[in-house]
Amino acid sequence: MKKIYLPIVASVLLFFACVQKKTNVSSVETGRTIISGMVWNDTDGNMINAHGGGILFHDGVYYWYGEYKGDSTYWNPKVPGWECYRTEAGGVSCYSSKDLVNWKFEGVVLPSEQNDVTSELHYSHVLERPKVIYNDKTGNFVMWLHVDSHDYLKAAAGVAVSGSPAGKFTYLGSVRPNGQMSRDMTLFKDDDGRAWHVFSSEENATLYINLLSDDYLSHTTTYTRNFINQSREAPAIFKRNGKYYILSSGCTAWDPNQAELAVADSMLGQWTVLGNPCSGKDAEITFYGQSTFVLPVAGKQDAYIAMFDKWNKTDLINSRYIWLPVEFKDDSIEIAWKDEWDLSIFK
Repeated sequence: MKKIYLPIVASVLLFFACVQKKTNVSSVETGRTIISGMVWNDTDGNMINAHGGGILFHDGVYYWYGEYKGDSTYWNPKVPGWECYRTEAGGVSCYSSKDLVNWKFEGVVLPSEQNDVTSELHYSHVLERPKVIYNDKTGNFVMWLHVDSHDYLKAAAGVAVSGSPAGKFTYLGSVRPNGQMSRDMTLFKDDDGRAWHVFSSEENATLYINLLSDDYLSHTTTYTRNFINQSREAPAIFKRNGKYYILSSGCTAWDPNQAELAVADSMLGQWTVLGNPCSGKDAEITFYGQSTFVLPVAGKQDAYIAMFDKWNKTDLINSRYIWLPVEFKDDSIEIAWKDEWDLSIFK
């Protein structure tokens, strides 16, 4: 009995040790926890490729849209003044999930153009920061994204539509909103159904907030200039208790910098800077990340996830994701570093 029992115990201990080790690999593989900065795989075991992304919640399912980056990173010497590392544009990817942890690859819903070099979607061009919102009146899913030339001089916003969240999107073209440059961007759909396009403009010196038309396919002439000459980019918007918040980064190309949070009573109102909401290890450089989206968790009160990209500028496809809970303490807001966490943190 003794000779048989000990190997069994050893085997059991080895099994649990392997299980414990596996929980430190990635959020998807555990099926329960979110571990920022690790490789996240989809349900097929492939690395998630959805950078600069945003998430839409529709009919009980979360849809994560992001930049589908090519596997070869190169430096573009035709862009002076900053390290213009880039990959061939692969289009916009989509992943779906019901639990925000296990993600199914739905495919590339807005593919890049492989042959027509005159197309704005040609793989040699820039397709960044896609965001999707649903229009209740038209039944369309509307995507806006940063569309640019390889040298970043076009500085435009592109729009595409689809009849389903994971279906192929039809590209409609690009525009400079009200004649203004548009680069890093996000979308925000308010409780009243109005939608807003928020984007870096004036060579990224100023952040614009522009009301979209009722069908979300064009810009109205209602807009404001914000944080003038303060060089804020990578905007992410969320709303809580009637107040609006903008999370953004400074402009230091691919290198990380300190995040900033601002608050206003309306999207067109006066924005008050609250400072850096991040705390903990490497908070002064946003945990080596850059903001891309703040996601309200469906069905939970005061539950928001701040999403960041941890850029790997010389191997962009291998950039990682940082997701952290937004914590509310009286009138203060904190995004604290956590090595590992799960959705039970939200009550």
